[in-house]
Amino acid sequence: MALHFSKEEFSKRKQDVLKSMKEQKLDALLMFRQESMYWLTGYDTFGYVFFQTLVLDQKGNVVLLTRAPDLRQAQNTSNIQDIRIWVDKDGINPTDDLKIILDELDLKNKNVGIEYEAYGMTGRNALKLNKSLENYCKVEDQSELITKLRVIKSNEELVYVKQAAELADRALDEAWKHAKAGANEAKILAEMQRAVLEGGGDYPANEYIIGSGDNALLCRYQAEKRSLSNTDQLSLEWAGTFKHYHSAMFRTIPIGKADPKHIKMHEACVEALTNCVNTLVPGNTAGEVFDAHAKTFDDLGFNKARMNACGYSLGSTFSPNWMDWPMLYTDNPYVITPGNVFFMHMILMDSDNNLAMNLGETYLITEKGNERLGKQKLDLVVL
Repeated sequence: MALHFSKEEFSKRKQDVLKSMKEQKLDALLMFRQESMYWLTGYDTFGYVFFQTLVLDQKGNVVLLTRAPDLRQAQNTSNIQDIRIWVDKDGINPTDDLKIILDELDLKNKNVGIEYEAYGMTGRNALKLNKSLENYCKVEDQSELITKLRVIKSNEELVYVKQAAELADRALDEAWKHAKAGANEAKILAEMQRAVLEGGGDYPANEYIIGSGDNALLCRYQAEKRSLSNTDQLSLEWAGTFKHYHSAMFRTIPIGKADPKHIKMHEACVEALTNCVNTLVPGNTAGEVFDAHAKTFDDLGFNKARMNACGYSLGSTFSPNWMDWPMLYTDNPYVITPGNVFFMHMILMDSDNNLAMNLGETYLITEKGNERLGKQKLDLVVL
């Protein structure tokens, strides 16, 4: 069994969840978020795209209901002892198997929390589950119960976060080395991902974002790969990933020469990031961090080019994305707390001039402020 954390760490996490469940007056929690299962037990898979749930009751019983391909997966990667399999066949309803487990745990007429905000919890699965539990027990949405515990990283987790940050730095070294006129985006991507994998890291929870020319204004992955022109712009967003923990970065790299507007945009990004860093301290809210970002860009005349969020928490996340709760947007009341890890991205997309500029870094919140995890320079690098 390859567990990535100590027995004491897993025991503390379980006790913290049980305490939160007690505060919420829950007799049991049905986990559908893969992040919750991994954090609580070490269980590591992508089988969560099918119906799969981890049941934790107030007595501390842990039962996994999953498909046959994930039996050994759970045995090899987690501390789960009780693993139940539902059988694939036409017309099968896995909630029938779940009901058997709930009966065994004496949960009829009890209060059960459910993680509805989960990628495996499709609309169809939710309908099946709700119908199955109708008149059986009282259910409530508890999608964030574990998420609110996961958002503060332990010392054991921070070891992996910092290793992820080191791998992100190495990936940027490869980008700077290979990005030049005539280079194909596919080669740049391959070298960046190679640096992470050879460094002992993982695939990220979403694709690296790469775009040049017109596509430099995109902040999502898309399938086109082009070769860089003599004068071009290359936008890259990527994450170092270690044991599923992410540390993300974002850069726009002018190729050949920088447009004077690129330089102004980069200066604005540095100023905005600096103001966000000064606000990203214990006691302030996530909304206040975004407001520092928005005010800086708006005062510099970039209102039309900026985004409506400027970052989010990072941690151990699974496909389809590495964004974690909470996000940095206006009025978000979440209070910044030591142990938080936030990625802050300053994104400018000037559609009028077809120019992009991005600057993003990951920060650990400390008792006194924050620490930038990446060690690379923030300067505008022209290749």
